[in-house]
Amino acid sequence: MHRPNIRKHRGFTIIEFMIVVAMLSLLAVIAIPNFLKRQTLSKQAEAKANLKTWFSAQRAYHEEYGRYSESVHEVGFLPERGNRYAYYFANAITCITRQASGVIDPPNANCITVDVAEFPGALRPDPVEPTGITYAGEGANPGMPGLNGCTGSGCNISGLATGNIDNESMSNDTWWISTKDATTIHAYCGNSETQSVAGEPYLSYDDEICDF
Repeated sequence: MHRPNIRKHRGFTIIEFMIVVAMLSLLAVIAIPNFLKRQTLSKQAEAKANLKTWFSAQRAYHEEYGRYSESVHEVGFLPERGNRYAYYFANAITCITRQASGVIDPPNANCITVDVAEFPGALRPDPVEPTGITYAGEGANPGMPGLNGCTGSGCNISGLATGNIDNESMSNDTWWISTKDATTIHAYCGNSETQSVAGEPYLSYDDEICDF
């Protein structure tokens, strides 16, 4: 008599299940930090790109007028809306304020706030400034940020970009840029570089890895 071929179905054994869990855990350990790192770099790209744009605008303005300016209107620096970072170019700030109800745009602006229509509550985050700076090259040293009260052709200027990129209420991601080389410079956290070339953004505080 012919008997039908009956397959026996069985589930995973405990050992097989544990192996699968272990493999998934290993993949998570590898993948999650890489994902977070890429996400951080993507956010920080805004600050780096905008500071380089500001530097180029300052150089062009200097070529034409023989000096640098703290005014964002004079140099023609105005990032697209939706900015995660605030930008500071003077010690005593007068800000273009970006909010859901519109933009407050004073003619003497030397600062641009975070766009709170996109990032509520983040208006003017405090920067974590680099310290111990020794400069090299011609001209007066810049302020932190701005012109340091200097006027005329022998001045240098610096700017700061700062924003909260990890949604924690501690210190903020901070980038610094200057028109003068820095031969000695110290970041507060997250960067071991001790030199900064004029026109290259310098990471003073890495918000993603330094909040503890």
